[in-house]
Amino acid sequence: MKELTKAEEQVMQILWKIEEGFVKDIIELYDDPKPAYNTVSTIVRILEKKGFVDHKAYGKTHMYFPLVSKDEYKRDFIKNFMKSYFSNSFEQMVSFFTKNKDVSTTELEEIKSLIEEQINTEKNQK
Repeated sequence: MKELTKAEEQVMQILWKIEEGFVKDIIELYDDPKPAYNTVSTIVRILEKKGFVDHKAYGKTHMYFPLVSKDEYKRDFIKNFMKSYFSNSFEQMVSFFTKNKDVSTTELEEIKSLIEEQINTEKNQK
């Protein structure tokens, strides 16, 4: 799956939120200053060519909807991120973030708790 540009990701975030909409619906959810109609229309058509969205035609207008779920994109994005920056090692990635001074002890404890819960879940499934 291809990575999205910042502009494409903004449109996708809106489409994931509204599930389907016309270009004007997408523009309404942008913060001010809102982008031009033609700009958003162009981005949506690029996303369609990339296989991220499709449309239903209503005369000359099109209602767009995501073909790729937000979870699917997140999974692929993280996988590529790990491959590019951490030699495809989850352990290296977690180690990097846990050594980061911006992560509080509380957050580290919450992460540890989530990992322990997942370990217990997997053990109980066996």
